[in-house]
Amino acid sequence: MTQKTAEIRLAERRRLRKTLIERRLALPDADCARHSARICALLREHFPQLAGMRVAFCWPVSKEPDLRPLLAAWTDESGADGPEGGVEAETGARGENGFCALLPVVVAENAPLAFRAWTPQTPLVADRYGIPTPAAGAFVAPTALLLPVNAFDAAGYRIGYGGGYFDRTLAALAAGPGPAPLAIGVGYELARVATIHPEPHDLPLAAVVTEAGVFRTPAPPASPRR
Repeated sequence: MTQKTAEIRLAERRRLRKTLIERRLALPDADCARHSARICALLREHFPQLAGMRVAFCWPVSKEPDLRPLLAAWTDESGADGPEGGVEAETGARGENGFCALLPVVVAENAPLAFRAWTPQTPLVADRYGIPTPAAGAFVAPTALLLPVNAFDAAGYRIGYGGGYFDRTLAALAAGPGPAPLAIGVGYELARVATIHPEPHDLPLAAVVTEAGVFRTPAPPASPRR
């Protein structure tokens, strides 16, 4: 790919991101709530293994799907939300079945994200982007991630917000000593596009869940760990 082609692709991504975020922001609140509830139901139905995993999710902003009710329910069912009002979230401990909900923490601008445990009682502070994140606690490595998508295609590639945080995070987790985490995109059908024209650093998601259903993506070719 020539530098000019790369610049054109980057400009196209920026336009696409802006357009689709604007469409999402135009959705009535009632539609967002209904779509979010449907996405939560589909995740529970089609990915029951998540209820025993360390699941990272994102605090909803800009009318993104709200997964907090599902993560709170799994937390309650696991016993991680104990009577001490979120002590588990502060220590990084998990429920009896191994479940733990996690929120991302920005530790440096060009570094992979870290994650801290979350329960509905966890004290939160605003990060550099104004997004709530746990105020304290041990860092915990996720075994699954639920990632918001501003755009996604049939191959499982997504467009985020352009900061590259999750690209770096997924690459770092995939290169680690254990199995790569299960990465699932969550978004609305209006985010579906023919292709995002993925770059070499883009990693495909295992599936994308929208209000219309679960869309599993083709398995990428195996590659050796770095």
